[in-house]
Amino acid sequence: MTRIEDLKALLDAPAPDRAEIARGFEEASPSERVKLIQQTDARGQAKLWQIADPAHVSIDEMVPREVGPLVPVIFHGKNSLPAFTHFQKRFCRPSADVEKPELWGYNYQPTGWLGALTGPGYFVAYDSHEAIGGVAVDYRRIPTAHPPDWPELHDNTYRLSRFIFNGMVDYLRRVSRHVLIGRATRGGKEMPNYFLLCREDPG
Repeated sequence: MTRIEDLKALLDAPAPDRAEIARGFEEASPSERVKLIQQTDARGQAKLWQIADPAHVSIDEMVPREVGPLVPVIFHGKNSLPAFTHFQKRFCRPSADVEKPELWGYNYQPTGWLGALTGPGYFVAYDSHEAIGGVAVDYRRIPTAHPPDWPELHDNTYRLSRFIFNGMVDYLRRVSRHVLIGRATRGGKEMPNYFLLCREDPG
């Protein structure tokens, strides 16, 4: 079987084996890993959310401390929506003068006109003390600066972002060393919207 067939078979099991799924992601090459998340549908993402580890993920694991301020780290994404499902979340450590333990980031859309309509979807990420997930991606806050090649800063009332990102907080759980599963919340309520993230190793 192919890797995607193996993953689907594992997710179809009555009690999916989290360790075996993590092993499959980590044994894949970087390009295969991205393809695996891109071929995981909404049902598979919901299952991964249920079995993922909510505790063992932190901002220091996502963007290691040795990565300098405002140096981007890319996470390839696949969401559970019916259209425009591929994206990236790009994270960085904040400016050197910011002492808060947090990451800054935005949502990159490979479809340029879509990104122009929806806005950059800036956020601040930080370690969460909530049981739902180890890291919160908070769209209610935005960075005060950004890497030079990132888009202009706008809050999430900008253009169509008010209907997509405004008031939203995503929470992340660990699937494997490189792969995270996220779930959206708004107003403290969990939404039936999930997404997978696959990290490119810095450098």
